[in-house]
Amino acid sequence: MAVFQKTFRISTRGRCDIIDITGQVGRIVEDSRIQQGIASVSGRGSTLGITTLEYEAGAVADLARALDKVAPMNHDYAHNAHWGDDNGYAHLRSALIGTSQSFSVRSGALDVGTWQQIVFCDFDSRPRDREVTVTVVGD
Repeated sequence: MAVFQKTFRISTRGRCDIIDITGQVGRIVEDSRIQQGIASVSGRGSTLGITTLEYEAGAVADLARALDKVAPMNHDYAHNAHWGDDNGYAHLRSALIGTSQSFSVRSGALDVGTWQQIVFCDFDSRPRDREVTVTVVGD
C-alpha cells in the first residue's frame, strides 16, 4: 500500500471566507499515482472547516447565512471573555463543520459528484495564511 502526502497554502480573507479547493486536491491525487484508495484532506487550525458544497454563489451564501444563525459573530462567547478574543464563533463553527474530510480515489482520480466541490472555510476574524494537507493512501 502506498502513501503520498502534500501540503499547500491558501491566503484567506477570514470571516467565513469559503474557497473551492477541489482542483488543488484533485491534482495532488493525480500526482500520487494511486489508482484506488482514499484521500484525506485536513486543514491546520481550530478556526477553519473542510466540507463539501455545490460551489456556486447561492449555496455559498446559504452556508454562510446558516452558520450566522448557529454561531453568530457578535455573540457573547466564553472563549472571548477568557482570552480577550473576538473569535469564539470561529472555534465553534470549526468544531461543528470539522477540519478534515476523506474522499474516495477511483481510477487515479478524486471521486466526487458532479456538483460536489471540496471547500475550505476560514471562520477566523481576520485574514490568514492557511495550510491544507492531502494524504492519499491506496494502491
